[in-house]
Amino acid sequence: MNCQLCIQKRRLICLSKLNLDKKLIDSSRNAAKLIADDVQKFIDEHTTTSTERTIARLLGIDGVDEIDKPLPNVFIDNIKEGGGLERGIAYWLGNAIAQTGDNPQEIAEKIARRELDITRISAANEEKIQDIIYEKAEESIEKIKVNRNKREELIDVLGEGNKPYLYVIVATGNIYEDIEQAKSAARQGADVIAVIRTTGQSLLDYVPYGPTTEGFGGTYATQENFKLMRKALDEVGEEVGRYIRLCNYCSGLCMPEIAAMGALERLDMMLNDALYGILFRDINMQRTLIDQYFSRVINGYAGIIINTGEDNYLTTDDAVEAAHTVLASQFINEQFALKAGIPEEQMGLGHAFEMDPELKNGFLYELAQAQMAREIFPNAPLKYMPPTKYMTGNIFKGHIQDAMFNLVSIMTNQGIQLLGMLTEAIHTPHLQDRYLSIENAKYIFNNAKDLGNEISFKDGGIIQTRAHKVLKDAEELLNEIANNGLFSTIEQGKFGGVKRSRTGGKGLDGVAKKDSGYFNPFIQLMVGGGK
Repeated sequence: MNCQLCIQKRRLICLSKLNLDKKLIDSSRNAAKLIADDVQKFIDEHTTTSTERTIARLLGIDGVDEIDKPLPNVFIDNIKEGGGLERGIAYWLGNAIAQTGDNPQEIAEKIARRELDITRISAANEEKIQDIIYEKAEESIEKIKVNRNKREELIDVLGEGNKPYLYVIVATGNIYEDIEQAKSAARQGADVIAVIRTTGQSLLDYVPYGPTTEGFGGTYATQENFKLMRKALDEVGEEVGRYIRLCNYCSGLCMPEIAAMGALERLDMMLNDALYGILFRDINMQRTLIDQYFSRVINGYAGIIINTGEDNYLTTDDAVEAAHTVLASQFINEQFALKAGIPEEQMGLGHAFEMDPELKNGFLYELAQAQMAREIFPNAPLKYMPPTKYMTGNIFKGHIQDAMFNLVSIMTNQGIQLLGMLTEAIHTPHLQDRYLSIENAKYIFNNAKDLGNEISFKDGGIIQTRAHKVLKDAEELLNEIANNGLFSTIEQGKFGGVKRSRTGGKGLDGVAKKDSGYFNPFIQLMVGGGK
């Protein structure tokens, strides 16, 4: 039997276990599409300072000024101060190139030296401006295309790990120490290395520059750090004979900028959730929803798998009572991703094994949730998160909890397995525990590899009944959101039990309504297929 037929067979097996109501699934998906359509109207009418800084980076502006302020920030601040943000950087930069003959980097450096005020330059022909910028944008896009092709070539030559990918975190604060730990993890069996960002970076309205060694609870996401880690993982990939994927986090106030840096340095995965920054970092919802669109356009074009953050809802809310909110958010994130040109195969929709371990039949409920996600999103490489909320100092019990989590994963054909650590309850798990976590997962994934294909669930039993209830509740919530709007829903605290104001949070001052002459060449080229 060929591979494609094998995939189809596995999918049919997967889809036959819960007897989910297709009408409820269709209704949920239709409601999520209405929600995304409504929000997209708002997105299409607005831009942000971080979106414009991203365009600047993609057009070749990099580096810092004399006080280490990133030049993309210097450039956009100059436009904003001149009252030109609504027109967008593409217009102002194209005009400056047309009138001065300088390249984007030279123009940015002149602005930094206060030799140029970009909004005061006389206007060139608008068609000429667009021609100049689209030519520059196509050069940048070609670099991203080369990276995507390079990834595919390396996977063809080296191969890669089996799914679920073993996803391991490094987070020393020092990129050079991270590299050593990442190489060690790859040698032990890790398929994905995720470099957690330093505490609070999502709240910075700029991207730090250069290699860094001073992070806390994580390492700064910078383009140079991306480059260094990518080179290291390529080296160890050659050594172990499989491609090692690199993951970082494009959320927060610089969401699209980090996506652009990842695309330029060949990252493979990005945390990229539509709602995470709003709920868990109090970033203004208008700012976040605008920025997530452009970040996903970039990730989609670059072939980067996005990971969404629904697992976080279950750390601030009850995993039994709020399970339907996770499914509802998965439907919404799916639709936002489709609008940005991300195919299902790049949607690492998130969920988590987070129920109280003292709950009677909790394992069955966790299994129902995971199987339900797999059946509803059959082509997505689902990202499954380990138990964290109820992890304690009892490392032996924690190791068993992680084993149960791993068993659910292999039974339900998850795509990306963020490995739990037996020392999860401390801030930075012990280094040696990474090996034990990898060993735990490898043992279970091998010994129970085809277990999911061998079992079915009792009609009307606990697992089916639980899945049917969660789906029904999610469908009702999605239709309620479609009627009330996503902004109002977030204000009401329907996700994660967290309420946020439409005009509150960080970053609202960076939102601007586009004027009639606004254009973003990258959205047109990446999603639209041409000028």
